[in-house]
Amino acid sequence: MLFYKWPCFDPYNDHKQALSSNSQRNGSASRAFGKQHGARDFSSIGLLPPTVWGCDFASLPLFNSEIESYTKKVEVLKEKVKDMLMSSKKDLIKNIEFINLLCRLGISYHFENEIEEQLNHIFNVVHDDINDDYDLYNVALLFRVLRQHGYKISCNVFKKFKDSDGKFNKAISNDVKGILSLYEASFVSMRGEDILDEAIAFARPLLESLAMQSSPHLAKHINDALSMPFHRGLPRVEARKFIYFYEEEESHNETLLKFAKLDYNRVQLLHKQELGVVSRWWKELDLAKGLPYVRDRIAEGFFQSAGVQFEPNFALSRILLTKCIQILALVDDTYDSYVVFLGVEKLAGVKEFKWLETNPKLVEASKFFGRLLNDMVARKDEEKEGHCLAGNCYMKEYGVSKEKAMEELRKMCDNAWKDMNEESMRPTAVPMPLITSIVNLARMMEVVFQYDDGYTIASSLKDHVTLMFVEPIPED
Repeated sequence: MLFYKWPCFDPYNDHKQALSSNSQRNGSASRAFGKQHGARDFSSIGLLPPTVWGCDFASLPLFNSEIESYTKKVEVLKEKVKDMLMSSKKDLIKNIEFINLLCRLGISYHFENEIEEQLNHIFNVVHDDINDDYDLYNVALLFRVLRQHGYKISCNVFKKFKDSDGKFNKAISNDVKGILSLYEASFVSMRGEDILDEAIAFARPLLESLAMQSSPHLAKHINDALSMPFHRGLPRVEARKFIYFYEEEESHNETLLKFAKLDYNRVQLLHKQELGVVSRWWKELDLAKGLPYVRDRIAEGFFQSAGVQFEPNFALSRILLTKCIQILALVDDTYDSYVVFLGVEKLAGVKEFKWLETNPKLVEASKFFGRLLNDMVARKDEEKEGHCLAGNCYMKEYGVSKEKAMEELRKMCDNAWKDMNEESMRPTAVPMPLITSIVNLARMMEVVFQYDDGYTIASSLKDHVTLMFVEPIPED
């Protein structure tokens, strides 16, 4: 992987002068590269599809007044929601349900300290002995929420729902809420937890059948989970889907719903403002004139950055990561299309980079997962060009069909997730925010490569980009 030092600009301050000081050098550099290596006929290169965006993100204005207005409303409601969270502590199940709601609605980041304190208490109460009165929904919810926050509760809590033959009891088959909760909980599994693999095999066909018998509202919620389990989905994408679902629930809390909508739209404006910054940077580089094969995917790159860390306080991190993604794509496209070796510079690290340099299991699993997903949706032209793809290698090594190879690669991906889940359990070697960012990187890849190469085939991510950065959630 190649990294370049590149200027990082504060989206909330005037950065035009900094951009213009680099634009002439960057633009001329790309044209000079084209002249210096002009022996290559670019017309012979299979150019990738152009950007799908008719709008010019580089022309996006600042939204300071709108953001300020949203922030005032959010701060008022935040205190009310915090009071609701603290009140929920009186009952363990209501407490875990409320914490889950905050997570699903995308607003839990406002209350990280309070949630950690409450989950610590809940884990100390239930990790050895879960109340026999708790039904499947409650047990599965407790298990998933605790595991998603790094608390290693035992999967043996599900044994009570098995019959004398060691299979899940048929008596729970019609419990839609419970089966869906069990299915979602199964994706925070670790290696060797066969009961959770059995839970997926048990719950999935039931949910497919129950979805066909349910109301359109519930059926969509079930099908969304079958398509992308909450634990593996991008937090911001999942939040928007759940806000729509929660709004149609008769039991929804108006204050909580309003807070979630206002906060989503506020963060969207912040993201849109940052997208304008990186778009202007990309436009000023003007690489297309000298390097016509380079993918113009600035919006898709920013989508990936926001997927890793969406919270407002990570603005500069998102901008820098987007720039790295674009430069890495440039290097990748240049190597694929032009085959030249470029100089490499190392980025200066911080304390946590010493941990990263040891290539810990969490990082290794995330890299392995992304590599496999990318290969599994590889374009036909990549195969023709002789790229070494995991599926082809597996077929040749084991003499199996493409379908069988893909099935085995999917199992490898699932095992990588199990490794990431295990490495996310407390106590961790580094702070949880870094662990979460690495896991979010895998979630981002799960979304980008769900059906095809969503970064190269830009139309694949168009809906996601539109919902995250262009269209606000209706507030009335």
